[in-house]
Amino acid sequence: MIDLFEKSVETLELPKVLEMLAVEASTQEGKERCLKLRPYTDPDDVERALAETSAAVDLVSLRGAPYFGDVRPVETSLQRADMGGALNTRELLDVAAVLRCARGCIEYAAGSDKKTPMDPLFLGLTANRFLEEKITGSILSEEEIADAASPALADIRRHKRATAAKVRDILQKLITSNQSKYLREPIITQRNGRFVVPVKSENKNDVPGLVHDLSSSGGTFFIEPMGVVKANNELRELEAKEKKEIERILAELSADCAAHREDISQDYRFLVLLDVIFARAGLSLRMRGMAPKIVSRGLRFLDARHPLLDRDTAVRNDLRMGSDFDTLVITGPNTGGKTVTLKTIGLLVLMAQCGLHIPASDESEMQVFDRVLADIGDEQSIAQSLSTFSSHMTTIVGILKEADDKTLVLFDELGAGTDPVEGAALAAAVIEESRSLGALVAATTHYAELKVYAMTTAGVENASCEFNVETLAPTYKLLIGIPGKSNAFAISRRLGLPEHIIDAAANRVSAENVRFEDVLTQLDVQRQEMEKEKEAARVLRRETEEARAKAAQYRDDLEKQRAKAVEKAEAEARAILDEARRAADDTFRELDDMRKRQRKEEDWQRVNEARTGLRHKLNEAEGRLGAAPETELPPPTRPAVKGDTVELARMPGTKATVLEVKKDGTLQLQAGILKLTATQEEVRVTEGETEASVKKVVASATHKLRTMGASPEVDLRGMTAAEALLELDRFLDNAVMGRLQEVRIIHGKGTGVVRSAVRDHLKRSPYIRTFRPGKYGEGEDGVTVAELK
Repeated sequence: MIDLFEKSVETLELPKVLEMLAVEASTQEGKERCLKLRPYTDPDDVERALAETSAAVDLVSLRGAPYFGDVRPVETSLQRADMGGALNTRELLDVAAVLRCARGCIEYAAGSDKKTPMDPLFLGLTANRFLEEKITGSILSEEEIADAASPALADIRRHKRATAAKVRDILQKLITSNQSKYLREPIITQRNGRFVVPVKSENKNDVPGLVHDLSSSGGTFFIEPMGVVKANNELRELEAKEKKEIERILAELSADCAAHREDISQDYRFLVLLDVIFARAGLSLRMRGMAPKIVSRGLRFLDARHPLLDRDTAVRNDLRMGSDFDTLVITGPNTGGKTVTLKTIGLLVLMAQCGLHIPASDESEMQVFDRVLADIGDEQSIAQSLSTFSSHMTTIVGILKEADDKTLVLFDELGAGTDPVEGAALAAAVIEESRSLGALVAATTHYAELKVYAMTTAGVENASCEFNVETLAPTYKLLIGIPGKSNAFAISRRLGLPEHIIDAAANRVSAENVRFEDVLTQLDVQRQEMEKEKEAARVLRRETEEARAKAAQYRDDLEKQRAKAVEKAEAEARAILDEARRAADDTFRELDDMRKRQRKEEDWQRVNEARTGLRHKLNEAEGRLGAAPETELPPPTRPAVKGDTVELARMPGTKATVLEVKKDGTLQLQAGILKLTATQEEVRVTEGETEASVKKVVASATHKLRTMGASPEVDLRGMTAAEALLELDRFLDNAVMGRLQEVRIIHGKGTGVVRSAVRDHLKRSPYIRTFRPGKYGEGEDGVTVAELK
């Protein structure tokens, strides 16, 4: 007798899903394992299998699946090799394929830093590249051994080719000599592995040699001339040596395989397991499946569809049991989808317990059942015929014997096939007995008594499959909480049954049944209104979430723009300060040189001219330091005369006293300790200014320049090589003028282009004494530390 659980597995069409799974597997044993897959009953095993499938889906989505196509069974071959037998070329190539696939999987796993439930399988694989390459280097195909398989084989084949060429040369001379007239055709052929020539039968005695064959007509003798007998004998000896050497090579390779038998066998077993796991991942991606969460009681499949229906056209439903009710009674007209709903519940449970993802939302959840028992007489299935009442009852009796609190029970058309009154009573009693055993129950029925039973019994819930009376077509939408209507009168009226017949039938229906149907109609109208309001609320919520997301994105964009603006402003400010520091350092260095020359030569005129030039540089540096946009020059005043106090037009606030007006119109000015020369256009006469105020302004500017220093570090990350070298030159100029002894150049590691360009530039720089990579704690190879001269 067929086991009731196995019968239920067949009824719920799990084997068809497993056939789809087997298509995704690559190895023959993997396909067989897929077809034999059965549900786990331990929650830990189910969670592990689902986690393996989820991890494989993630890996396939990111990096594709590993290749298992060349993996073939090697256990029998390895066992024979371990007993001292020699494997043939096909068996050795299969061993090499297992080793190659194992190595590929090890490299595949090494490319991911994320831990997965499959790590023990990947870590259990052993790569033996030496043996793999020894086999593939020795065996080119099932029919050909490579010359490089051994030095002896290469030598034998070299001599064999030379001997064959010698034979051909002798025979070629014969067919081109005057003896060619005795030949049927001027060709060289082989008989019994020896080179011969075709000789006419009437001239067989004119060509001395050994006869090896005769044509079917008897007109041609295939003769081995005496001149090549010795060479042919040598060739046969070499062929025998070649065969013996090949046998030795195969025996040696077989012994190597036997020495690593355990590792190779384990590689094969683990590769088959990985093949099955990645096949589950392939089926998940094909069905767009998700892993349900495992809970202690009940099931809840959201947005679920039947796995064997087209994913683009199948109607999705929310299916739940076990939370606020443990029994679901589904009613409605025939062909409305009741049986498909039952099968969907049972098949999704079986798939999940096999470690397969289910075509439902990732928020779905379910308990792990010990058994899923189904009594489904699916008259809509090609593979099923109608069941009699007795066969239904036999199955129900078996279900009630096995059911417990870890059983999911599915009844299709419970109580059908007998008197409606007795059938309804039996159906209610069977459901109550199943509930008392602790099982979760889903049943379909046409009986109105069971609708009332579900409405009046705690823990039992009505459900119906929606039917569109206008189109006379089911929508296949499951409505939990609403009992189904038969719609017999409405369907008959749409199909053209005369109205007086429908009225006569209605008069035969009891008043209680009429009121019950009216209540169902009102409930259906209210449900439709609630569905419309629910859909409107869903649309409004989605629009609100989209608006919130856009607002958040806009805020993020504004914050990024503000940060970029601040960064740009800071960079420009640093560049201006660096330039000002360089100018100040140049100025003070030249002032020191000028003082030394003044003490030695007392050449006041030259000192004054030098000071004038330095004052120009100081003015330009001060202007750049301001970092402010150029302003319009103040309007011209009267021409300056000796003794006037003037303001430099291009340095607002800088005052000087006119010492002399020269013949060419230029002015000699005194600004603090500095004397400088300017034209009338470069100054503006101020009234009431004193020399003390001029000295104060100059002293203030000098103080600003003296307080600026050079940075000991520059960051070149994010720049191109050309940009980095330009910035590096400016930085080194700064550092030299700032009298720094050592600087730190940050260029990062990256591709190494900027690092190489920087170090090549430092080799040629006149400012650099030595340089080295950063030490541990300094940035290592992402930093170069340079010592200045």
